[in-house]
Amino acid sequence: MTNKVRVYGKAQNRTALGIMHAYMVMYPQATLADLRKAFPDELAPDNGTKKIFVQADEKSDNNWNGYFVAEDELLTTGDGTKVAVNKMWTKPSFERLISHVSQYGVEIAQFEASEGAGKKGGFRLEYLNGYVPPVVEQKKKGLPMWLWIVLALLAAGIVVALLLPREEKVVEVEKVVEKEVVVRDTVYVQQIEDIESAFNAAQFAVNSAELSDDAKLALHDLAKVLKQNPDLKLRIEGHTSSEGDSVRNQQLSEQRAQAAVSFLVDKEGIDVSRLTAVGMGSTMPVDPENPEANRRTQFEILS
Repeated sequence: MTNKVRVYGKAQNRTALGIMHAYMVMYPQATLADLRKAFPDELAPDNGTKKIFVQADEKSDNNWNGYFVAEDELLTTGDGTKVAVNKMWTKPSFERLISHVSQYGVEIAQFEASEGAGKKGGFRLEYLNGYVPPVVEQKKKGLPMWLWIVLALLAAGIVVALLLPREEKVVEVEKVVEKEVVVRDTVYVQQIEDIESAFNAAQFAVNSAELSDDAKLALHDLAKVLKQNPDLKLRIEGHTSSEGDSVRNQQLSEQRAQAAVSFLVDKEGIDVSRLTAVGMGSTMPVDPENPEANRRTQFEILS
């Protein structure tokens, strides 16, 4: 098949999201069942969330932190269903996805450079070989009967109010002084969430606190955000599952959090006063039924 759409991404998981949006552009009538058939869960990330797609109203039944959930990130299927896409893509699963999606006329470009502080990593699509995406005509819907009745009652009420005699009253209005509210700038929040997902996808080896190459790449991106936001301070929390010895789990969570802080300070030049390493052991599971989800490192914004 001649490629019709090229996907440019700012990061690995954002490129995966762009692939799913490209598929929906090319096949706008596709349903959730069609998506799951086109992208079976065998392609899903190797750890953590196991489903590639979930309905946007299934939050209580899934590890919701593992999906793209912003309104502009959701897919809209041909029957109007809102669908969230998995964002926990490891390198092996991402490579499987790239190989798989070529059959649908989609190709992947090199990752593009970041646009700097305040720019959420994203994706863009390029149509190739003169390809024009299909357009689905939306059926025009008339107003429901109950709404016509409400409008008629409102109109009748307005007429009655205009016909009734009115007594003029002088009402003293309390003066209200509006205070300017300063909202903290949080443009980097999405960046840190994406980096946290990439860091957790890289994973530590069993019973080890040594950073993998993919984990170091994620921390390098985190250092860029910290340098671009000099007032930003973070607490890096290590968490483990409840499996194994609790004392060893506590030590391991502390060592992994400290490994991330040490890399940022020693290799990236971040001031140690801006970072705090905390080990939580297995005391704060996010899903008691899923040990993989509980083995994680969280980047908490302090200021």
